[in-house]
Amino acid sequence: MNIYLYEVKTYFKSIIIWSLSILGIMLMFMSFYTSFASDAALMDKLLQNYPEELLKAFGMDSGLSISSILGYFAMIFLFVQLCAAIQSANYGFHLLSVEERELTADFLMSKPVSRRKIIISKFLAAFTSLTITNIFIWLGSFGSIFIFGGGNTYSIKNLILLLLTTTLFQLFFLSVGMIISVSIKKVRSVLSFSMALSFSMYIFNALQSILGGEILGILSPFYHFEPAYILKNGQYNMPMVAISIIVIIVSLASSYILYLKRNILSAR
Repeated sequence: MNIYLYEVKTYFKSIIIWSLSILGIMLMFMSFYTSFASDAALMDKLLQNYPEELLKAFGMDSGLSISSILGYFAMIFLFVQLCAAIQSANYGFHLLSVEERELTADFLMSKPVSRRKIIISKFLAAFTSLTITNIFIWLGSFGSIFIFGGGNTYSIKNLILLLLTTTLFQLFFLSVGMIISVSIKKVRSVLSFSMALSFSMYIFNALQSILGGEILGILSPFYHFEPAYILKNGQYNMPMVAISIIVIIVSLASSYILYLKRNILSAR
């Protein structure tokens, strides 16, 4: 019984939907860039009239002009991150709770396969699925900038630095979804949990931008991998990145240990 291949197949439809949806979002928003860039001075002046809190919430106060290709891309990439967060959290909550939720644990546990192999195979399948979506994010980023960028020059290095964070960003929500799913009795609605986790992290980041300080930012990977910061400075906020890595390692290790000891509900 190849659990890995079976799990990847179950994710196939989801992968296609999420990948094409994210690609579509990037192409749609980037198609408006020409209008923004055609009158850069007017657009920057218009944004000066917006409340400072609103600009901070959407990461438009970084010093990057929204009329520049990377300044505009930083704004839309927040929505890409939000989609990636929901997908990753959804897989995290799903992969260790599906048998209990659908009462199929008896069938899985009756097979000659250890729990250790089950959790590793399921994790690798989810990570593979997210990696496929990540490839679409890379293609959509470079493709949309090439198509709608109007030939404007930009730092390819800074863009690559931003895109490299997507894997850690996905792993954060995947691992946190896993640890929560094995820490509670039963996940009744995967979508509800994944939406709650993703939007709460997004809101923490928005509040941090408005209120200042790093206390709320510490809690949110949206702040750890803030697009405007990376695209402007060409570097990472390393203390924040380190926090994400620690959360990922602790969550994965804890999920592994708890799953091996967990009393899994069955149909009986």
